[in-house]
Amino acid sequence: MILYQLECRNQHGFEAWFRDSKAYDSQAKAGRVTCPVCGSRKVAKAPMAPNIATRREAPAAAPATAKDPTHPEIAEAIELLRALRRQVEENCDNVGDQFAEEARKMHYGEAERRDIYGDATAEQAEELREEGIEFGQIPWLPRHDS
Repeated sequence: MILYQLECRNQHGFEAWFRDSKAYDSQAKAGRVTCPVCGSRKVAKAPMAPNIATRREAPAAAPATAKDPTHPEIAEAIELLRALRRQVEENCDNVGDQFAEEARKMHYGEAERRDIYGDATAEQAEELREEGIEFGQIPWLPRHDS
């Protein structure tokens, strides 16, 4: 296992564990590494310095993370987003990558209205907006329990 210090395009720093460097590379390339603060998939390794202690000096302090008690607002926001995810998963139908099509069918009366969630590309989301179809986008935090 390897621990990386990561940073998203919005400059949110966080840590994540990976089986090895290849695992990080493949997950990052596939867009499966997301910022726990804003959900951005534009994530890169942050510069890291080795933490080497000598006999005379103590190890350097670890960088702040979402679980750091000095940043309670980040921890609270993350917990709220995780609770929102649980609520959506328990009460809505997951239509996966058919989200745009299902939303369109309901909007035009071709399917019964129901609560759904799923995935849409940026282009699909823009098309839905242009058609006047109302929907929300939620920063979907990755599960840390699987």
